[in-house]
Amino acid sequence: MEKNSAADLEVLLQAGLSDIADANNSKDLEGVRVQLLGKQGSVTAQLKTIGALAPEDRSAFGAAVNRVRVELTTALESRSVAIAEVERQADIESQRVDVTLPGRGVAPGGLHPVTRTLRKIERIFLRAGFSIAYGPEIEDDFHNFEALNIPKNHPARAMHDTFYIDPETVLRTHTSPVQVRYLEDHSPPVNIIAPGRVYRCDSDVTHTPMFHQLEGLAVDTDISFGDLKGILIFFLKSFLNAIYRSGFVHRFSHLPSHQPRWIWVAFFVMAPVVEYVDKVGG
Repeated sequence: MEKNSAADLEVLLQAGLSDIADANNSKDLEGVRVQLLGKQGSVTAQLKTIGALAPEDRSAFGAAVNRVRVELTTALESRSVAIAEVERQADIESQRVDVTLPGRGVAPGGLHPVTRTLRKIERIFLRAGFSIAYGPEIEDDFHNFEALNIPKNHPARAMHDTFYIDPETVLRTHTSPVQVRYLEDHSPPVNIIAPGRVYRCDSDVTHTPMFHQLEGLAVDTDISFGDLKGILIFFLKSFLNAIYRSGFVHRFSHLPSHQPRWIWVAFFVMAPVVEYVDKVGG
């Protein structure tokens, strides 16, 4: 009985190890585990027979069954690690993306309304004979304040109004430093505009810490406020031309003649600008 039982255990062990080695995926391996070590498994069945053996045979047979169980458990764990790695690599391979393939239905993006508006403004001033000048957004104290006659005790220099990087360096609070830098390197006649981002310590429903500004500079002989007026009229007509053609302004032709003039100006200038920017953004 003991010899036959030991032989049966050896056959069971070898068959189990063979089944474990033949398992090619986690599902098959789990099936082998249940077949060997589950509640109705063959090794579990051998453990249940120990109680029926003669007392002198139980210890040796129990040790033999336990050895088989440990060997099979170790083999199952080792095979599980190997299969998990193979499946992980297969999963990675199945998700591999060929980055050299052309894109699939990639739609072109669009420019921000502010960018589109600035470019339109720049084109208008280029047609009027101006050049576009740019400068650094991180400025030194001289170009941002001193060169513009802003003294040390001026409120604009206060910490609550200006972003300081260090005592002598700030995020520019206006685009005026661009004019200073341009005049340092160029002699009149000068006709430039200076568009760009500026920064101030404002943050509420009507202000943001960063906003866009555009300044113009014209230095020449025989120019006057009449030239300024002409440029402004040219700019407004050019910028709002599409709005004028749409008849937007004529919507307000019903305003009575006694209406306060400042209200008419607000509708005439601001409303078209708002509608234009809204149209560009849409």
